[in-house]
Amino acid sequence: MKILLTTDTIGGVWTFSMELVAALEHYGIEVAIATLGRGMTADQQRDAAQLENATLYPSEFKLEWMHEPWDDVRKASHWLLQLRDTVQPDVIHLNHYAHATLPWAVPVVVAAHSCAQSWWEAVRRTPLPARWKHYRDIVAQALHAADAVVVPSRAMGQTITRLYELPHQPYIIPNGRTTSKFLPGAKHPFVLSSGRLWDEAKNLATLDKAAANLCWPVYVAGPLQHPGRFAAAPTLNARLLGMLPSMHMRQWMSRADIYALPARYEPFGLSILEAALAGCALALGDIPSLREVWDEAAVFAPPDDADTLRHELTALIKTPQERLRLASLSRTRALQFTAERMARAYADIYNRVLAASPRPVAKDQPQCDAVNAAI
Repeated sequence: MKILLTTDTIGGVWTFSMELVAALEHYGIEVAIATLGRGMTADQQRDAAQLENATLYPSEFKLEWMHEPWDDVRKASHWLLQLRDTVQPDVIHLNHYAHATLPWAVPVVVAAHSCAQSWWEAVRRTPLPARWKHYRDIVAQALHAADAVVVPSRAMGQTITRLYELPHQPYIIPNGRTTSKFLPGAKHPFVLSSGRLWDEAKNLATLDKAAANLCWPVYVAGPLQHPGRFAAAPTLNARLLGMLPSMHMRQWMSRADIYALPARYEPFGLSILEAALAGCALALGDIPSLREVWDEAAVFAPPDDADTLRHELTALIKTPQERLRLASLSRTRALQFTAERMARAYADIYNRVLAASPRPVAKDQPQCDAVNAAI
């Protein structure tokens, strides 16, 4: 089987894609990886070079959620259809939305990792603004056009089913990691977090407030700069580590006693999974998706309640036995979410959509007209 897979070079979708593609080799699946969003980092180039069953096709076309993306989205449409002709895939696996309605003539799987409308509802607690209407329409069309929609958690599936009025519940395939990459080390007295500091969903500003008067230091890894737009306000109490190569991030996690992420919105939370595998006790935002994955294996605080978060962190700091108990529970839970399990489920989805009736090839419609109709 041959898959054409799109991936995002900006966020956790890249990590998801690398793990999935590597694990799909076991099933004899070849993957053409088309990158979108921005140029690849040196770390990402090394990741891709290690894949034996993949061919990389990099680009810097904007994704649909980025600032003024639509000209890039149209250009990417032509590029992707040309890749389809070159690669001749059996299945298209999109890790974004904008191109799901293109005339692919093969089955399309859309992985709904997140979306702006569900982000806005969870973070801003208001309806998506009118200026995002075209984006919302594109996402709705994508989800309805796909042969299969996959989500990383039940909570995310329920949310997009409600927001986009899907006729069927999506398939739930939790994200996975190669568990051997993350091992607990000798623990040190500090709290660790990571994420895009400019992303209000990660809610690192609340962690920064909770870090005030905490008896352990709080370290935060991740980018300060939004891609192409603005920088987040610097933290006052937490200590910034900046962007870390993946190897260095794993080392920090192996040493951290506690990992905290008071997220307002997190459809799954790959960094949390990594921290749990590295033996960290978890302090998380009390939202449905994180309860779904980590209930009884973490402590929780309302996302915007810095005082409660500080109280929970202080309690963990002062009770080493409870910290060790939670770390053990979180690691046991995390060991269930393997890359192998994820790949097996995706391979099953690919086979299911292939077994369905093939789509007809629209030979009488010029490519430019098909792209304009889709985007």
